[in-house]
Amino acid sequence: MTPLGERLRELRRQKGVSQKEMAAAVGVSAAYLSALEHGRRGLPTWVLLQKIIGYFNIIWDDAEEVLNLAGQSHPRVVIDTSGLSPSATELANLLAARIESLDAETIARILDMIAASPREGPKRYDD
Repeated sequence: MTPLGERLRELRRQKGVSQKEMAAAVGVSAAYLSALEHGRRGLPTWVLLQKIIGYFNIIWDDAEEVLNLAGQSHPRVVIDTSGLSPSATELANLLAARIESLDAETIARILDMIAASPREGPKRYDD
């Protein structure tokens, strides 16, 4: 499941709607919505994200959170390390090779370290 998928599931539960009901309301199939929630589909379009935000009546910071989560939820990440240091290339390859075996605590520590770095994060829809 992706961060966006987790948030969509939470929003659906809060509203008390099924995937089928939400899918019909935003103009996609229930199968697509299920695949989106489970990380088996790529990022939704800007238009679909706006429909989802409207469907849940989300405003301001909560809408920005959904957009940011979408930007962090691509299930198939490609990292181009050309022009970076050998250490950066090593890190990208080690992460790709071992991410499935990392426990939740280790992932959380890595996320915290990267989030604390001064560089920009993933591409956001509102940039």
